[in-house]
Amino acid sequence: MIRVFTLPDLGEGLTESEIVAWKVSVGDAVALNQVIAEVETAKAVVELPSPYDGVISQLHEQPGTVVEVGKPIVSFEVLDAEFADSAEAAAGAPAGEAQRVPTLVGYGAEPETGGRPARRARLNQVPADSAESGGAAAPAAAAPAPVTPEPVRERPRSTPPVRKLARDLGIDLSTVAGTGTGGLITREDVQSASSVPGAAGGVDFAYVGGQVPFDLSKPREVRSPIKGVRKYTAAAMVASAFTAPHVTEFLTIDVTPTMELLAKLKAGRAFAGLKLTPLTIVAKALCIAVGRNPSLNSRWDEANQEIVTMNYINLGIAAATPRGLTVPNIKDAESKSLLELAQALGELTETARAGKTTPEDLSGGTISITNIGVFGIDAGTPILNPGEAGILALGSVRRMPWEYQGEVALRQVLTLSLSFDHRLVDGEQGSKFLADVGTILSDPGMLITMV
Repeated sequence: MIRVFTLPDLGEGLTESEIVAWKVSVGDAVALNQVIAEVETAKAVVELPSPYDGVISQLHEQPGTVVEVGKPIVSFEVLDAEFADSAEAAAGAPAGEAQRVPTLVGYGAEPETGGRPARRARLNQVPADSAESGGAAAPAAAAPAPVTPEPVRERPRSTPPVRKLARDLGIDLSTVAGTGTGGLITREDVQSASSVPGAAGGVDFAYVGGQVPFDLSKPREVRSPIKGVRKYTAAAMVASAFTAPHVTEFLTIDVTPTMELLAKLKAGRAFAGLKLTPLTIVAKALCIAVGRNPSLNSRWDEANQEIVTMNYINLGIAAATPRGLTVPNIKDAESKSLLELAQALGELTETARAGKTTPEDLSGGTISITNIGVFGIDAGTPILNPGEAGILALGSVRRMPWEYQGEVALRQVLTLSLSFDHRLVDGEQGSKFLADVGTILSDPGMLITMV
């Protein structure tokens, strides 16, 4: 029997998703809950599990295709016996009890132990025409000659962002040798392949009279569809910019004491193996400052005409990924120690870069940080993450002349930029919040007086 599986609603209220990659091919036997595809919603890449035990008979959509919820994406060949068992069980169930068959995206019951492997083995012997008609299998003499499927070439091991980069550069991953763990193909491997003379998609730059180098093998204009994370981010930023009245304030401070503290922490055992950056200290300082200035951790409820102030902090961290800007958040950041924040930031960054951030990690944020300093930028006017009252931009740490103890000395300086929703946050409240963060970064010892 052929069962067609349609793209489900992934629980985000979204109407479409993009097929990023298939994990199976036509003819593959799959088990219930086995991951069969990676699907990108407007927020994240999620894994799609199989709703059936069976054999893949058809893939209706190709990778890179945007599919509406409810449209067919894959067909399975399953045994009639599987559904006969379910029907018998339902017939014997008490009145009013719902029939339980696997219908969702792998969130149903696990496959039973015993019996299933043998069924899958027999399934490969059932002719396709009898399976489609639902009738009994034809005699062996009348069965059509078996068709030997073409060998399926194993897909090179890589992550979704790396595969997208390879597609953009025109690189065939089967020609790239992976240098990552277990032969995993990395971004650096793809970029190296793109610069090799004669490689597919290789860049042949022409330098004429000091012109900026462009890839002359590409057309003069390239049009890309607006979809996925980029489409969602654009709509969210427009809504935020034209709904919340933004105010941005700046504070430039001497953070030499914070940088000295980071150096001491890196040398200690507790933080061994963790990546410590100014962002770690800023995250902790923000949590302390929110406790003293709670209006920065609120939201505007237009429908109920209420201001909702949260007594917890889900700290969003703006992350630039190959798929666009995402803002995953650290849940209950206010309850975490500096060590726990460092661990959470490391995990969040690694997951975002790998394109594995879940929709849950992207929802429920209350206030955000964007680290523009990693790009060498000093200050900016960040746009609020929709539904939040504040976002703090962390600039680049620079060594520059600064007044210190009545003299001019070479110190480490950075600029903080705070944007806030003026409906929720008055200028005094925003200024005090920014000053609190600056005080902690200028002199971490002052933290004792604030808690």
